[in-house]
Amino acid sequence: MLVAPHVSAAARTAPGPGARTAPDTQAPRTHAGGPAFAREPREELFLLAVGNFVSQRTFYESGAERDERYTRLVAELAVEDPVWTAGLLRWLRGEGNMRTASLVGAAAYVRARLAAGQGGGPSNRSVIDSVLQRADEPGELLAHWTSVYGRNVPQPVKRGIADAVRRLYTSRSLLKYDTASKDFRFGDVLNLVHASPDPGKPWQGALFRYALDRRHHPDSAVPPASDPLLNAHRALTELPSEERRAVVTGPGGAERLAAGGMTWEALAGRLDGPMDAAAWEAVIPSMASMALLRNLRNFDQAGVSDEVAARVAARISDAGEVARSRQFPFRYLAAHQHAPSPRWAAPLERALSHSLANVPALPGRTLILVDRSDSMFWDTVSERSKLTRADAAAVFGAALALRAQQADLVEFGWSSAEVPFAAGEPVLDVLKRFHSLGGTHSTKAVRAHYREHDRVLIVTDEQAAYHDAGGPAEPVPAGIPVYTWNLAGYQPAHGPTGPHRHTFGGLTDGAFRMVGLIEAGGHAAWPWTADPA
Repeated sequence: MLVAPHVSAAARTAPGPGARTAPDTQAPRTHAGGPAFAREPREELFLLAVGNFVSQRTFYESGAERDERYTRLVAELAVEDPVWTAGLLRWLRGEGNMRTASLVGAAAYVRARLAAGQGGGPSNRSVIDSVLQRADEPGELLAHWTSVYGRNVPQPVKRGIADAVRRLYTSRSLLKYDTASKDFRFGDVLNLVHASPDPGKPWQGALFRYALDRRHHPDSAVPPASDPLLNAHRALTELPSEERRAVVTGPGGAERLAAGGMTWEALAGRLDGPMDAAAWEAVIPSMASMALLRNLRNFDQAGVSDEVAARVAARISDAGEVARSRQFPFRYLAAHQHAPSPRWAAPLERALSHSLANVPALPGRTLILVDRSDSMFWDTVSERSKLTRADAAAVFGAALALRAQQADLVEFGWSSAEVPFAAGEPVLDVLKRFHSLGGTHSTKAVRAHYREHDRVLIVTDEQAAYHDAGGPAEPVPAGIPVYTWNLAGYQPAHGPTGPHRHTFGGLTDGAFRMVGLIEAGGHAAWPWTADPA
C-alpha cells in the first residue's frame, strides 16, 4: 500500500510520491467544513483508487463524481507520468485486487495517451494486457470502452486484449464466464480483436472455434472431441430435466459435477426445483473458497449436514485458502454478519485472523483511533456489501491493537472513548464494543488520548468538521510519527504531509507493513516497481 515519501509541492513530477501543500486563504475545506489540505495528484489518485469501488456513491460524493475524478486523474498522469501510472494500474489489479478500477483506469490511460499523441513510457498494449487477469475481463473492458468511448476500438486496445485472451481462455474459463448474461461473449471478443491461438497451446485453436460456434450457432455447436471437460459438461447439460437431480445427488454425483466443470450457479439454473441440501452437498466439493463464503446462509437454509458443514468450515478457515483467495479482511466480517449461525463463527474468526497475518506486532506504545462518525456508517465498502466503512475501520484498528506490544484503542466522533480489549481475544468480540459517535472531531480525540505514545494511527475518511489549522496531528510532537489510514479516497485531506506524517489508503493490511519499514529507517516508496517501457 501507499506511504508517501515527502518532497516539496513544486516537485510535482519527481519520481516519488508528492507532498501536500499547506493551507492558505484559498485552501480547500473538508466535505464536513473543516480546514483541508490539497493532495499531490499521484497521492490523490492512489487514495481514490484503493478506497473506491467504481460507480459507488459515498456520503459526500456521488458515484459519477468519483468516477469522473478518477478518470480525469488517470488521464492527466498517463500523459505527465506514464511509468508511474502504468505501475499503479498493474498493481491495482494484482496485489491491490481492485478489478474494476484497474480496467476503467487502463482504458482512460490509453484514451488520454492516444489523444495527446504520447508515445513514451509503457506501451498502451502492455498496460491493457497487464490489467486483464480473469477470463471475463477482456469482454468487460470491451464493454466499458464501447459504452464510454464508442464502437471504434483502437489497435493498441485490441492487441492488449488479444495478448490476454491467449493467456486466459481455457475450457474451464469458458464454462465459467462465457454466459448469455455477458455483453461481450468469448466469441464476440475473438471476432473483434482477432486473437490467434498461442503456439504453445495446441488445443487453443479448437477452443476458439468452439467459442465462436457457441456464440453464433449455439444449437449446433459441438465441443472438440479431444476436450474431456467440455464433453463431460455437455453430457450433464443434455440430461433430461427429470433425470438431472437424481444423477447429481446420486452415487458419484459430486465427481460428475467436478469432471464437467459445473458451477453452483449453473447447477441452480438447471435443476428442476430448488437447491436443497442434497444438491448443495454434491456441488460443495468443487466450489471455490470464496463461493463457499458467500453461500454460508444458503447452506444453513437448505439444511446442509453438520459433516459437510465441517468440511466447509475447514476450507474457509485454512490459512493457505485464505492467502490464495486474496480477499480483503472485511469480507470475513461481512460473511459473519450475513450468516450468523454459530457453526460458522469460529472458522470465520480464524479466517479473519489469517487475512490479517501481515499486521505487524508494533513495539512500544501505540495510539490507535478509529473513526465512528456518521459518514463512516453511511458509506459501505462496496455497493454489493452491507458492511460499513466504520466496521471495516474497526476490524483493522482492533487487529492492530491486539498485535501491538502495548496499545490504546480509541473510537472517536464528536466525542471519544477507549475501547477495552484483552490480549489474545477474538477480533469479532472487540468489534462489539464500538459505537456510533456522530460527527468528526479528530484533533480533539488525539488531544484527549495522546500520552507520550511512540506513534499514532488514525483510521478514518479524513472528513473532519473541526480541528486545528495543523490538522489532527497538531497535538503530537513533531518527532512522533502519525499515520492516517484513509478508507474513502476523498479529495480533501485532513492534515498536512511532512516529516513523520504519513497517509495510507485502502482496505487491505498492506499499509501496516509500511509502518515498520518507515520506523526502521528504510526508504518508503510506491508498492510497485517501475514498469518497462
